[in-house]
Amino acid sequence: MSKKYDFETILSRKGQGSYKWEQMYEVLPELEDDIVPFSVADMELKIAPEITEGMKKYIDEAVLGYSGTYLKYYEAVIGWMERRYGFKVEKDWILCTPGVVSAIYAAIKAFAKENEGVITFTPVYFPFYSSITSNNRKLVDCGLVESKNENGEVKYSIDFEKFEEFAKDKNNKILLLCSPHNPLGIVWSREDLEKIGKIAVENDLIVISDEIHSDIVMAGHKHTVFQTLSEKFAEITITCTAPTKSFNLAGAGISNIIIKNEKLRKKFKAEIEKMSMHVFSTLAYKACELAYTESEEWLDEFLLLIDKNQKLVNKFFEERFVDLKAPLIQGTYLQWLDFRPLGLKNTELKEFMNKKSKIFFSEGYTFGKAGDGFERVNLAVPTKYLEKMLERLYEVLKVEFPKFCK
Repeated sequence: MSKKYDFETILSRKGQGSYKWEQMYEVLPELEDDIVPFSVADMELKIAPEITEGMKKYIDEAVLGYSGTYLKYYEAVIGWMERRYGFKVEKDWILCTPGVVSAIYAAIKAFAKENEGVITFTPVYFPFYSSITSNNRKLVDCGLVESKNENGEVKYSIDFEKFEEFAKDKNNKILLLCSPHNPLGIVWSREDLEKIGKIAVENDLIVISDEIHSDIVMAGHKHTVFQTLSEKFAEITITCTAPTKSFNLAGAGISNIIIKNEKLRKKFKAEIEKMSMHVFSTLAYKACELAYTESEEWLDEFLLLIDKNQKLVNKFFEERFVDLKAPLIQGTYLQWLDFRPLGLKNTELKEFMNKKSKIFFSEGYTFGKAGDGFERVNLAVPTKYLEKMLERLYEVLKVEFPKFCK
């Protein structure tokens, strides 16, 4: 595949309100210009030109008044889900929220009462925790089982016995599923999803399936939309998708929430209306439409970059470090780095990375207790910046922790 798009240019976001850039400069105000953050999961890459040019043309011709969903938006979502996943979505099933996290908050309020339980597989994306606890629901932590592969790299699996035990507890009403899994980069197998669904159906659980990373899957792996596995699964599922992760549109503020079951859909809709959680942005709808109808080729080329970058990190760790590991991912553009042998805990590891190495990851402990000693690296950057970061890390570790360097 010949390269068509520019994945080598970085546009500095210093002083533009970017959360991760502002956070980085708060810690080290005098950072060199060639250092970028590898934390929050948006991209240090140019947006697909089909989106930027389409938005320019639209703004030239549009009136940016109050707006709602429109036919082309629905057609774009429906077409995308069918082309990419063979999932035939009906227009009436689709609701919009400003983001997947806000949709999760609303769904938890809609389908579990205060003090009722929400099960989730941990370690997991940190807003999962707050979406449960800030709503006064009970967090039911179903920890993933850790083991090692033949290279000594950490891998994870679901403890189905424990999950079934939690599911049988009548106080637990929801499974909050991250698929693909952030931060672990797992694309759940069809077999695992079928086991999850069977247990959920048998125990009357509602499944909130966060599938925002579904478009970002490495070659040799396949994302399965959970609710497509059976009619019974579809009847209990709230599927959360968005163009924001796949096309670097997080600031646009739009997500597509797909709910087949009319009763669940009405209940969810009532909750988002109660919370005044509407997408009124004319630009958000248009950006979504352009992403799904004009930018598929850009996404496919982007996936090649992520695969290249994850293999680069994996190889670097294998060739230059002892006992520190960077397992290959199956999906997302986030890689889970194992620094536990260094013996640095929680904020100690963060301090070392930030102050000693001038590296800004997402700290593993923010994803749950099982994440202590890990870092999550964002791979959605030009390769040359990733290479610079790895060399910087090696040089610092060679001085501070020489026994872990080759």
